[in-house]
Amino acid sequence: MQSATLSRPVTRYTRAVPVIVDAMPSAALVELVNGWGSTPRRTAGEEDWDYPPRSRFLDLWDGHDSSLGSVSDAHLTAAADRLHPVFAAENASVAGTLVNEMLELAEVRPVLEPEGDGLQAAWSVAVSRHALLAAAAVALHHQLAEHSPARLGTCSGSRCDDVYVDASPTGRRRFCGVTCQNRARVAAYRSRRRGDPHRM
Repeated sequence: MQSATLSRPVTRYTRAVPVIVDAMPSAALVELVNGWGSTPRRTAGEEDWDYPPRSRFLDLWDGHDSSLGSVSDAHLTAAADRLHPVFAAENASVAGTLVNEMLELAEVRPVLEPEGDGLQAAWSVAVSRHALLAAAAVALHHQLAEHSPARLGTCSGSRCDDVYVDASPTGRRRFCGVTCQNRARVAAYRSRRRGDPHRM
């Protein structure tokens, strides 16, 4: 009697190719959080609005990975929702903890890359889907390590939770932009007028 030969399925293991990531520029970071973040959109009453053009975000991120053009809005929102709390953190310790958690989640590793005849410090992730969050987390890592945490903030304007990176000489920025700043000035002026009806 001929015995049957049982064949086992062959399992093929593919080795993930590390992806080198650079710190996301501040302007692109802010665009990501304000354009796709749930909190800024909800506070402004824009939950049902279309997301901003993807091209604007990518144009601000020179040198971005070409695969980001196909990343879903849900993926961008998930990243933005992890980033917003860093800008709204009550102190440096909280902000640092949040960034450390993102670096761990994205599996970011410091590496040395060839540069001419020498080496340069770089960051890598094991899988490309983590590149977006990794680039943003690395940017915040650099920002918090090199500047006061107070340089990161959320807008003080009414019905606005947009974020900003304060690059002003005085470091006293309170608003995401000129529009919210002007609205606050007008509101303060009207409030003073109501308090003193005889004021000219």
